[in-house]
Amino acid sequence: MAVKQQKFPNEDAKNIAMVENLEYNTQREKLFISEYGRNIQKMIETAIAIEDREQRTKAAHAIVNAMALLNPQVREIIDYKQKLWDHLFIISDFKIDVDSPYAVPEKAKIKERPKALQYPTSNIKYKYYGKVIEDMIRNIAEMKDGTSKEQYIQNLANFMKMSYLTWNKDTVDDTTIFNHMNELSKGKIQISDTITLNHTAEILAMNKEKMQRESSMRKGGRPNQKNKRRNNKK
Repeated sequence: MAVKQQKFPNEDAKNIAMVENLEYNTQREKLFISEYGRNIQKMIETAIAIEDREQRTKAAHAIVNAMALLNPQVREIIDYKQKLWDHLFIISDFKIDVDSPYAVPEKAKIKERPKALQYPTSNIKYKYYGKVIEDMIRNIAEMKDGTSKEQYIQNLANFMKMSYLTWNKDTVDDTTIFNHMNELSKGKIQISDTITLNHTAEILAMNKEKMQRESSMRKGGRPNQKNKRRNNKK
């Protein structure tokens, strides 16, 4: 039997009818798991309506196999078959009643919101030094006096000066660094007169060179890479 085609008085009427028949995603049912698409969800809805439990279970097995084909990357997950069956129940909104080879996930636990992560909170006296530097200062303060301790103090003080200049991009007196170290150690670290720090200009030059190197690496190249290629051609 031939299908009777609908006739329109003009082209505008035809276009209006086509627009009216369009079905937008906002008008459709919400996808429970969008990765599987609307067809899988419709297949599951059809399976729910099957009256015979045995036939319904067979349909569920076929749908799970189709889900695995649509998302082959899921096979990289350990116990991926159980994951697929869990997704089957979630997409059905736990309405499908079948003999699953795995335990049916609990609806309450699936929809339970994860607990908020507890981040460690601690007051940092000077942000440009950071928490790690403060911990290192306390550890050095507990060391026995001697050459080794003085070397640790000098190295850490130089690093503190570099961190200070990285943040402030100005200049800093060595006395300021020593006072900060003394303050953070609660007076347990006494700076020896023999300890000297790197010159400010030297540290600023090192910081500038480091920033240029990092900028070059972010652009996908290395410093002087073009010059090296040119020299190799000569």
